[in-house]
Amino acid sequence: MSSSVHLIDDAPLTRFHKKLTTFSSGGPFIDGYALSIIGIALITMTPALDLGPSEIGMVGAASLVGIFFGGGVFGWVTDKVGRHTMYILDLIALAVFSILSAFSTDIWQLVLWRFLLGVAIGADYPIATSLLAEFLPKKHRGRLLGATFVVWAIGAAAAFAVGYALRDAGPDAWRYMLASPAIFAIITLLFRLGTPESPRWLLSRGRVDEARAVIKKVYGEKYDIESLGETTEDGSKQAKFTDIFNRKFWRRTLFVSIFWTAQVIPLFAVYTFAPDLLASFGMDGDANLYGGSLLISLIFVVGGIPGLWLVERIGRRKLLLWSFGIIVVALAAPAFIPNVAPQTLFTALAIFALASGASSFLEVVYPNELFPTEIRATAVGFGTAISRVGSAASTYLMPVAIISFGAAGALMIGAGISLVGLIATFLLAPETANRSLSETTSRDGRSEDAEHTNLEPLNVELEGKLS
Repeated sequence: MSSSVHLIDDAPLTRFHKKLTTFSSGGPFIDGYALSIIGIALITMTPALDLGPSEIGMVGAASLVGIFFGGGVFGWVTDKVGRHTMYILDLIALAVFSILSAFSTDIWQLVLWRFLLGVAIGADYPIATSLLAEFLPKKHRGRLLGATFVVWAIGAAAAFAVGYALRDAGPDAWRYMLASPAIFAIITLLFRLGTPESPRWLLSRGRVDEARAVIKKVYGEKYDIESLGETTEDGSKQAKFTDIFNRKFWRRTLFVSIFWTAQVIPLFAVYTFAPDLLASFGMDGDANLYGGSLLISLIFVVGGIPGLWLVERIGRRKLLLWSFGIIVVALAAPAFIPNVAPQTLFTALAIFALASGASSFLEVVYPNELFPTEIRATAVGFGTAISRVGSAASTYLMPVAIISFGAAGALMIGAGISLVGLIATFLLAPETANRSLSETTSRDGRSEDAEHTNLEPLNVELEGKLS
């Protein structure tokens, strides 16, 4: 490519990028809020609907199962029909199902509406993040993509704050809590109106003139189709869902699925049942249960601050390795301390929140950087779906784990799961920092996937000797 071509990957950060990042953050905010508010709502919901332990687990897991279907199905749909259409429709669904869940009169209704809410939440991951990734320049892509997911923790913190404010609203307090995500969905919807379609997606569908019009509107007249760093031939092949499992991408799909699942299993278990977990530590009273839950969620937000700096400074792979390592030690340590004190358990949980907050946003950074435009949303959606299988199971089993193994035992299980994520990252994770999307998503996948195993230099040396 001629050096005179102005590449979008090298473009300066503009007001448009910042606005798009903010609007795309609405989905993760609602996700964190809606999935965390249920833990607070259960306090008044349980006696109101006469819920038993298994029914509480069903309510907590329903939205996570929904995210499995939402991510798995609508990531593929997003690659087929476009980012913009789904970007709008998804928020309407979020608002509708939040309101319907508040009017539930029986357990099956509540589980159904929370499931459908989860479908809408799962759909927003591939929709919003793929659209944003395809507009951002490479120098800022990891940080701004990551920032949208750090907002997840802000949503969770807001849920605990709202739950605390509504705790004295009477026996129907849970209804107000479950309806409240609709407010944020409607606000986000209004801001998202008018967002342009991704020019990379338009090009992948052969809509060259439309892609050119978006490029010039967003970046200026000196940018054109060539500025994408792709060719019309790159998008001439219509991708299939199964392409993420072919010999070129299966290793990346495996990596994304394992590390994402290992991150969210302990995360969602903690956020959904934070008050119950703190109670198992021996903490009681509103100040400890509500306040402690809020503090943990705020620590998660704080962890995101150095994480967003480190993701471009040391790269994605090192950040993920270090965070998994810290989590393993923090969650495992209480199991080896006789008569462990509540303060020690809370400290372990706080360290987990800090380390998790510093790297969990890589769940939306890595898959968007590892897969090409025609299967990008499909890959993000698949990662979302697979990760929620484990998180739904862990959320359903969390109350049982606390009763059966105690607080330290429950944390130890989280340490074991995080260890799996650490090993998978060490063996499979490539580095994608400061590279254009055309480089990180190259079809042969050779240079990026070989780098972390140091096989590429060996291959080059052997080829030289053989020649």
